[in-house]
Parts: sequence; C-alpha cells; structure tokens
Amino acid sequence: MASASLQFFAFILALFGVFGDIAATLLPNWKVNADVGSNIITAITQMQGLWMDCTWYSTGMFSCTLKYSILSLPIYIQVARTTMVLSCILSAFGICITTVGMKCTRLGGDTDSKNNACFAGGICFILAGIFGLVPTCWYTREIISNFLDQTVPESSKHEPGGAVYTGFISAGFLLITGVIFCSSCFKRQQGAWIYPPKQHHFPSTEQESNAGYSLKDYV
Repeated sequence: MASASLQFFAFILALFGVFGDIAATLLPNWKVNADVGSNIITAITQMQGLWMDCTWYSTGMFSCTLKYSILSLPIYIQVARTTMVLSCILSAFGICITTVGMKCTRLGGDTDSKNNACFAGGICFILAGIFGLVPTCWYTREIISNFLDQTVPESSKHEPGGAVYTGFISAGFLLITGVIFCSSCFKRQQGAWIYPPKQHHFPSTEQESNAGYSLKDYV
C-alpha cells in the first residue's frame, strides 16, 4: 500500500513536471531586460524566449516576433530548443508508460510486466529531467556572464525570466519522479532475489513403494 501511494505521489509530481516543462518551452520570458543604470523607470519591457521575442508596453500592448531562422541563433538557444522538446517528449512517454506500470492501476498484466513498465517510465522521467536541466543551466550561465561583462552596454543586459525558473523546478520534479519510480521497482525486484520462493519436494508414492520392496527383499 505504501508503494502504491508513493507511486501515486510521484505521478502527481510528474504531471506538474510535464506541464511546467511544456510551459517553460513555450514561454517567451527566458530572459528580460534588466533595470540597470540611470534609467530605472522604463515604459517598455523586452523579453526573449526560445521561439519568439516579445515587447510589453506600459499602455498594455503586447507584441511578439517569431524567430524563423534557426542557423542565425546562438548555439545555446539551438541546444535549448532541441533539449527542451526532447524533454517534453520523454516526459509524455513517461506518463503513458507509468500509467500502465503503476501498482494502483489494473493495466499492464502481471507483476513483472508492471515492474518493467514502471522502471522504463522512471528512466524516461530521469532523461527528461536531465534534458530539461541542461538548457536552463546553460541559458542562465550565458545571461549571468553577459550581465557581468563590462564591455556590454547596460541597455543590452538581461536577467533570468520566469521561464528559466519554471524549467528548473520542472526538471527537479521529473528527476525526483524518475528516482521514485525506479527505486520502488528495484526494491521489489531485489526482495524477490534475496528471498526466492521456497520449493517443497514431496517424494512420490512410486519411490516409496520401490524403497519398501527393496527393503523386504533384503530382510
């Protein structure tokens, strides 16, 4: 019962991780312009994402420009696009596979099949978490290094946006979910290896009769 409830808790974390992963991939605020220098009060907020750049005006207007050219983008944005899409795909696969392998569901067949499905789903979640953590760390490093560079103008400096923090949290949820699913299945398989089922050997009646016959002959 404890294992089933733990898997259900991990599944809820996985849902939050998947939705956060998709949101972080699509949101345009991976980095926002920093209010530095003498011009603290600004009427325009510029945001840059993986797929588009947006500008928010103090009047309430919002305009975005899509990034059509892939080769013209910096390498860290290209890598972030690829890894975030892979993270979304792997996490979606993990949701489907663990739904079959969870102990509280009636899908997946026998216990061994459910354990294998649960373990495979945990691996998908771990890979999704890694693929989601790599671009957020790299993107944050580029923002910080650009911010600390003295040769960069103050107007061109940015700070990490909400999408970066959403990506960090979602990657953490996916990693925790994958570890929980893999460890729960491993514990059950390890218990089966340590305590194998006992085999009872019962002598057949034919052997008993033969043994009795040989003893009578010798008597």
